[in-house]
Amino acid sequence: MIYWQLFVSFLKVGAFSFGGGYAALPLIQAEIVDSHQWLTLQEFTDLITISQMTPGPIAINSATFVGTQIAGVFGAVAATLGSVFPSVILVTILAFLYMKYRQMDVLQYVLRALRPAVVAMIATAGVSILVTSFWGTEVMGIETIKITAVIIFGICLFLLMKWKVDPVKVMLLAGVLNVIASVIIGAF
Repeated sequence: MIYWQLFVSFLKVGAFSFGGGYAALPLIQAEIVDSHQWLTLQEFTDLITISQMTPGPIAINSATFVGTQIAGVFGAVAATLGSVFPSVILVTILAFLYMKYRQMDVLQYVLRALRPAVVAMIATAGVSILVTSFWGTEVMGIETIKITAVIIFGICLFLLMKWKVDPVKVMLLAGVLNVIASVIIGAF
């Protein structure tokens, strides 16, 4: 039963995550945190962090990780297959149709109309992760904000925007800064 639930949950994610992995984050959260409570919001945030550091799409990495956590190797296979199945079918059909009708103005209008929705989904996921990083599961307020997370975020944002530092190096630096901060704060 759990294998089927994993397959169907990630089948939904795979079927409705237009716009790529970041756009899938709200759908993944709705399935694994809100609907089934397989992970807490903090574990979900950790999952996204791990998914960013490993090669491959976020949705597939998430499916594999959640499947492994919930039901071992077979759970990982069920969730991963559920995640990729809609894409394989849709991409095959869409590639055929796009090659046949790519010159049509209606198709171009539809593609342009989808862009703002994808941007909104990505922004929603980003804000959700940002809020969880800054406040965790606490009630949002200035007294509960994690100052260390805000400072590390500011440093990373500056490095990415101003100096165009490689994102992998920025992620590694963020991890090192967090470990250093934890050791220093833990010493007091």
